Amino acid sequence: MAFGSFDKGASAPMADINTTPLVDVMLVLLVVFIITTPLLTNTVKLDLPQASAAAQQSQPKEIRLAIDAAGAVFWNDIKVPEGELDARFAAAARDNPQVELHLFADKSVRYETVAKTLASAQQGGISKIGFATEAP
Repeated sequence: MAFGSFDKGASAPMADINTTPLVDVMLVLLVVFIITTPLLTNTVKLDLPQASAAAQQSQPKEIRLAIDAAGAVFWNDIKVPEGELDARFAAAARDNPQVELHLFADKSVRYETVAKTLASAQQGGISKIGFATEAP
């Protein structure tokens, strides 16, 4: 690489970047990857036994719990009396440990009501809780 010339009048260094070494290195890497890529796909021929089984169709049960503006609680669109919610949570968790709670709460509901409902669900054994909202 020459950065100047032997000419005494032109003593300024060369201002252009020499990209030839960079291109050479990239081409070498490309060739190396082209050669080594087929070697990475090793396959072993196996004669596996055949078995048939029905696919398990266990979908986790979902509870749609709604709290309206007045604080009334609805379990899958059915109004729940105030003291019965704890027993329902415990029974649902006992029937299916993977049950999911989807909570729909009106925006004017007091936070205290939502917090008590969440605490009751957690004490009943429900661990998968989601808050449902509507898109604007």
